[in-house]
Amino acid sequence: MELRNIAMIAHVDHGKTTLIDQLLRQSGAFRAGQTVGERALDSNELERERGITIVSKCTSVLWGEIRINIVDTPGHGDFGGEVERILGMVDGVALLVDAAEGPMPQTKFVLAKALALGLRPFVVINKMDRPDARPIEVQDAVFDLFAALDASEAQLDFPTLFASAKEGWAVTDPEAERRDMSPFFELVKEHVGPPAVKSEAPFAMLVTIQEADLYLGRVLTGRISQGSVRPNTSLKALGRDGRLVEEARVTKLLAFRGLDRVPVEEARAGDIVALAGFALASVSDTLGAPSLSAPIPARPVDPPTITMTFSVNDSPLAGREGTKVTSRMLRERLFREAESNVAIQVAGTDEEGAFEISGRGELQLGVLIETMRREGFELSVGPPRVIFRADPETGERLEPIEEVVIDVDEGFAGVVVDKLSGRKGEMSEMRPSGKGRTRMSFLVPARGLVGYHSEFLTDTRGTGVVYRVHHGYAPYRGAIIRRRNGVLIATAQGAAVPYALYNLEGRGPLFVEPGAKVYRGMIVGEHARGNDLDVNPLRTKQLTNIRAAGKDEAVVLTQPVRFSLEQAIAYIDDDELVEVTPKTFRLRKRLLGINDRKRAARAKAAG
Repeated sequence: MELRNIAMIAHVDHGKTTLIDQLLRQSGAFRAGQTVGERALDSNELERERGITIVSKCTSVLWGEIRINIVDTPGHGDFGGEVERILGMVDGVALLVDAAEGPMPQTKFVLAKALALGLRPFVVINKMDRPDARPIEVQDAVFDLFAALDASEAQLDFPTLFASAKEGWAVTDPEAERRDMSPFFELVKEHVGPPAVKSEAPFAMLVTIQEADLYLGRVLTGRISQGSVRPNTSLKALGRDGRLVEEARVTKLLAFRGLDRVPVEEARAGDIVALAGFALASVSDTLGAPSLSAPIPARPVDPPTITMTFSVNDSPLAGREGTKVTSRMLRERLFREAESNVAIQVAGTDEEGAFEISGRGELQLGVLIETMRREGFELSVGPPRVIFRADPETGERLEPIEEVVIDVDEGFAGVVVDKLSGRKGEMSEMRPSGKGRTRMSFLVPARGLVGYHSEFLTDTRGTGVVYRVHHGYAPYRGAIIRRRNGVLIATAQGAAVPYALYNLEGRGPLFVEPGAKVYRGMIVGEHARGNDLDVNPLRTKQLTNIRAAGKDEAVVLTQPVRFSLEQAIAYIDDDELVEVTPKTFRLRKRLLGINDRKRAARAKAAG
């Protein structure tokens, strides 16, 4: 049977996963009467909650005499490392673009990666059912993007489909009759060639995706570059540098059939399969026959731009809500993550039980923390910091710059420009996007965007949309003030008292409710002024033998501020931490004792 291997690439929320749903349905991958929810490939709990694809996944459909292996990739810039790995195991890509929004920052990123590998993308202008769709303008904008990225003549001659994944149709002409997804399958058959492989050479496969299975253990997925493989075959794993990682026997050979992975007796060159049986081999390693002498070259992944410190939870409430609290467990989990996610790097620190985790952005690291929290981990997380570089020629300090595209109502454009200017951003484009909205493009230092998203939603009354993607490195643009207010710090341990919180409300907004567990050094609110203030949230009303003539008034408290995990991480300052447990997020000072903080402040002032 002929094979075609393609990847779906696009900006976030441009409809990749929904399109794959339709391809599976119309190819007959689902049984008659089978109930399948929306975005079937987004099986991860966090993916369904956030409505985005986080981890790349494979599926397969039959169209006539051709089997098409399809890989769904994330569309958010923080998970760009997934896209870079996946493109190495496909022979063609479908670039999805929203018919109204047009090319966005991540569209440019994923397209540049595909063009650099010599792939010839075809374009799917999706969401044609939108009332504000402008397909011809978007098609011209996509061509301009290809040209700006130095596409070759062959790549510039890309075919275009106009589709609605939601309604289940695709056409080659916007005015043509809209029936089904047949034009998509036919275009894949004609435009994407079969995999160029060596069928008779010894077996070799580059590992692209790693998963953990409860029964099979480590499951490694990739495209077979040469040869064939059967269950119970003895193989070896070679690292990127050619060293022997391990030797093992294939205990299970799985191929993708619709949404399922099914056991097969043989897989040949060009097919995308999953193997079980290895205990140490990981992403970017090469699995091969015993006679294989050299690994398959693994494509380099762009380096991380942001780093955070993860450490064991050492607060007075440690160990009360989680089951995994030791530094050994934390270390094993983090290094296991780095094995399967090449966009994340883990390094030890001088501090015992603390590790430096580097990644592409706040969202990527926030997803990792949320995943660990749900697994039962307790940990402390420091504020995000950007990774600076030095210019190799001049030694000048360079910092990562993000390309930011913002779509807002015209009335909010001024406040957005003002806020991003204060964060050292430079506007590169501003134009109307229709229906009273304005689209603006900025180049902003990555550190200037830390914590900006929640502020942006407040400024635009929740109506604005912001997208960002790594642009490059540029000279350091100077200091940026992250937070102008101090915090309220608890001086006692116990349950917060309503009377005390009522009297503290005049100092600033509170983060805890009555009865919440607090401890010395924990942050219970934001100070209305610029300095930190030590307060006692456990203070009760003094009782005397003199009774008032009337009754005491009932205490009515304002609803406390509720942080999401990403908001909490973005809020904290350099001397603060977020305590993360399976049930709670708490903000705290790194040094819990008042005197310890005073000594640290004096030492910092003395230089």
